[in-house]
Amino acid sequence: MSKYVNPGLIPTSRRNVLRGSLLAGAAAAAAGIGHAAVRPAPAPKVSIPGMPLVRTGEKVEAASNAKPADLSGYTRVKQELVAPPFAPKHDQVAKGGPKIIEITMETREVLLTVDEDTGAQIWALTYNGSVPGPLIIAHEGDMIELTLRNPETSVMEHNIDFHASTGALGGGGLTHVYPGEETVLRWKATKPGVFTYHCAPGGAMIPYHVCHGMNGAIMVLPRDGLKDGAGNPLRYDSIAYIGEQDFYLPVDEDGNYKTYEAAGDDYADSVEAMRSLKPTHCVFNGSVGALTGENALKAKVGDTVLMIHNQANRDTRPHLIGGHGDYVWEAGSFTDAPLTGLETWLCRGGSAMAAMYTFRQPGVYAYVNHNLIEAALLGATAHFVVEGQWDNELMEQVVAPRPYGA
Repeated sequence: MSKYVNPGLIPTSRRNVLRGSLLAGAAAAAAGIGHAAVRPAPAPKVSIPGMPLVRTGEKVEAASNAKPADLSGYTRVKQELVAPPFAPKHDQVAKGGPKIIEITMETREVLLTVDEDTGAQIWALTYNGSVPGPLIIAHEGDMIELTLRNPETSVMEHNIDFHASTGALGGGGLTHVYPGEETVLRWKATKPGVFTYHCAPGGAMIPYHVCHGMNGAIMVLPRDGLKDGAGNPLRYDSIAYIGEQDFYLPVDEDGNYKTYEAAGDDYADSVEAMRSLKPTHCVFNGSVGALTGENALKAKVGDTVLMIHNQANRDTRPHLIGGHGDYVWEAGSFTDAPLTGLETWLCRGGSAMAAMYTFRQPGVYAYVNHNLIEAALLGATAHFVVEGQWDNELMEQVVAPRPYGA
């Protein structure tokens, strides 16, 4: 479980060191220059070709060639976001015309216990306090209107890059908010599918934020709902939203996990740990056991569950032990026909994907990263507990274990 701690404000001079520069980071990336450290820099007036809004120090200016959005015909609705692994209320088939979906997210820097058994903790950087951030759901043609808030008690600058959006670095170029600021971004959902979103302040701060939990997923449904390869409608009874997170926790000379007083204090140590490319933990929904035991996902025989899997940083191989992917949108695109009958599917790093399965037997199903080292040793395991009547035609123990031989 997440433990919320108010770290308080740290000195402005130090906070400036922690702020990434999106523009400097983008320029460095284009030039092939790595960031050994994040340095404070002035905020000069800049111009980015094709970007309708640019940040210029303490203000935002509109580009003279920006085309006004035509909002005629749209209806405004509010979407109440909920904590993972659950999904917000939504229609599987769109009703009426396109919507402007209003959502609010707050960037929160919280002390998260990754593994209670070892005491491993991290100052997680989050949207709305959860790892992953909340699932957003829209239909193709809708607009997402996000109010993004960064509390005064935060230490760092944050923003958001939506892989489902078009332009301005996925909105990352228009959403930089310092502590005590808020911004509003509106973008049109033109491509149906499931997509990741994540924080991308710039330079080395991009992997630092993503590997501290600051990512999530959005699902853009076709207006007429999901379909199989023949065009037949597909329906689900519930959504299981699973965010796989790789953490790189620094350790001391004795191999013990280090602790830090406030968010950002681990920056230098974390960057060094991330360079190893060897995660200390690969967990579902923020911590070891977040989706097992009392927190296991629930279903009944006959229920069809849409499993949405997000991994913002590295490839993973989801597998449902005892079940299958009846329909799998492995690359995340709902425009393409789903694959069928898969045993294991690939979720590419920096993307989200979806798999649909109808449970046919009761019992406990383990949903794992089928790199079994990561599942068993690093934490990438969830459980579905399914109620119902056993079907011996599908499986039967003909003879219980008994001694044999001389």
